[in-house]
Amino acid sequence: MLDATTRNQIVVDLIATYQTRKPLPLLTQAYPQIEMEDAYAIQREFISHSLAKGRSVRGYKVGLTSKAMQEMSGATEPDFSAMTDDLFLPEDTPLDHSRFFRPLIEIEIAFVMKGALKGPGVLPVDVLRATDFVLPAIEIVDFRVGPAPGMTVVDTVADLAACGAAVLGANPCRLEDLDLRRVHGQMIVNGNVEQEGYASAVLGNPVTAVAWLANKLGEFGVTFEPGQTILTGSFVRAMPVKVGDEVVARFDSGLGEVRTSFV
Repeated sequence: MLDATTRNQIVVDLIATYQTRKPLPLLTQAYPQIEMEDAYAIQREFISHSLAKGRSVRGYKVGLTSKAMQEMSGATEPDFSAMTDDLFLPEDTPLDHSRFFRPLIEIEIAFVMKGALKGPGVLPVDVLRATDFVLPAIEIVDFRVGPAPGMTVVDTVADLAACGAAVLGANPCRLEDLDLRRVHGQMIVNGNVEQEGYASAVLGNPVTAVAWLANKLGEFGVTFEPGQTILTGSFVRAMPVKVGDEVVARFDSGLGEVRTSFV
């Protein structure tokens, strides 16, 4: 475990990366005694700094929900983070690549809540009742810590679960019109299908990911509020993007697509 002074210094260092544009070395190597509890405490302080600057919590992300992403990170369970309003970016507006450190892209299904949801004891059926609609989404994964060989989920948790931003589509679908397990998605970069898979890769069903996160956040007294957006994790491997790339996340079952580009 780290002491409070060390955790606070790590938060200061994380904030400074936005000015220096230099990611921090892996926290697990710089501070071998760091534990998961420290990582989530650092994350909460990081978010609190944004809130103090006038930002608001717009939603949450759960990551590392698929076998593909857990294999990439060496994780054995999902991770999560709050997402502030400035991390949700408009569709069809080119993104400044220099805003990010080492961006990767993921394709996901986002849930928009119509009712409050708080664990413990949240079941998938509770998620169905509390969800207004779902949207296609692209998450931009980014790293203020690392990445480097030896990176662990403790490093990513402290780093907002490696969240850089999200772009949401504008085609809302009701859950009663979908069997999410069977939704097929493609990651298309510059017109080429680079990755594809089924939403069932996300803990068997993205609904399960939302229930898992609601129960996990319930341990910290956090409630999903109406209107908040939940990113449920990628069901394909994340891919790096560069300046000039045009990205489309395309889904079947009527979910449609969402697109963005990097300049």
